[in-house]
Amino acid sequence: MRSDGATIDGATIDAPLVRALLSEQFPAWAALPLRPVDEGGNDHRMFRLGDALSVRLPSAPGYVPQVEKEQSWLPRLAATVPLPIPTVVGAGRASARFSAPWSVYGWLEGEPAWSAAIDDPERFAADLARFLVALRGADTAGAPAPGPHSAFRGGPLEHWDDEMRDLLLRVEGSERDGAAGIWRDALAAPHTGPTTWFHGDVSTHNLLVRDGELSAVIDFGCSGVGDTACDTVIVWTHLHGAARGVYRRELEVDDATWARGRGWAIWKALIMLDSRWPAQVALARRVLERLLDER
Repeated sequence: MRSDGATIDGATIDAPLVRALLSEQFPAWAALPLRPVDEGGNDHRMFRLGDALSVRLPSAPGYVPQVEKEQSWLPRLAATVPLPIPTVVGAGRASARFSAPWSVYGWLEGEPAWSAAIDDPERFAADLARFLVALRGADTAGAPAPGPHSAFRGGPLEHWDDEMRDLLLRVEGSERDGAAGIWRDALAAPHTGPTTWFHGDVSTHNLLVRDGELSAVIDFGCSGVGDTACDTVIVWTHLHGAARGVYRRELEVDDATWARGRGWAIWKALIMLDSRWPAQVALARRVLERLLDER
C-alpha cells in the first residue's frame, strides 16, 4: 500500500525495527529497554521505551498524516486543556528503514478506562466533559479540517450516507426502522455553528485512569477542527446511570449536536455488529438498545 510516498506493512513493525530506527536517529535512547504495548491501538504500533518514553509508528499509509498532525499540534493543545496529553519528545523522519515519519513520546502513566476501577463515575464524566470543553476553546488558526487524517470525524454525516444504507440491512423490523429514524434525524440537524477542536476518538481505550480518576487523554490521531458531535458518542458506549446526565450537562452542546451524535453512535454500532470479536458485538447491541430506547 502507498500513500504520500510511504510503503508500510504493520505486520513488519517490531522491536528490532524500532531499535534500528532509534540507533539511526536517536542513539542516546537506543540502548533503553524496549517492549511492545499490547493496547497500542489499531492505527499505530506502540512500544514502551525505558520507563519514561514510548515510540509510536503508523501501521498503514493512511495513518501517516496523523503523525505529523500530532507532532505539530499536540504541543499547542497541551497549554489549553486541563489534563495531560501526549508530549512529543522526538520527531522521527522517514528513512530507508521505515518510509514514514514516527514519534517518540513521553510515557503517560495510567490504566485504560475500559479496564480501570473508577472511583466516582460522575466525577469521571464531568472531568472528561470539561476536558473536551477546554479543547473546543483551543486556537483553530491553521488547524486541520476534517478529512482522511481524521477518518472524516468532525465532518458532515452525509459522507457516510451511502454506507449507512447498507449498514441498516444488518438489522430488521423495528430495529431497522428505529435506526433509520435516528440517522434521518441526524442528517436533519446539520452543523451550523463555529468549527472547533474535537478529539474524534473519545473511547475508554484513549482515557487513562490513575488512583480511580481520569488522569490523561491520549491518541489525537482523529482530531481536527470541525463539528464536535462525534465526541458525544461515549454517552451511549461507556457511561452509565447518573454519569450520562452529568456528561450531557457539562459538555454544553445543543440538541442538534446530540442528534448528530446519535447518528455517529448508530453508524458505529451497526459497523460493530459485524465484528469478529464477541465483545464488540455485545457492545454494539447495548449501544443500539440504548439509542432505540431514547426514541
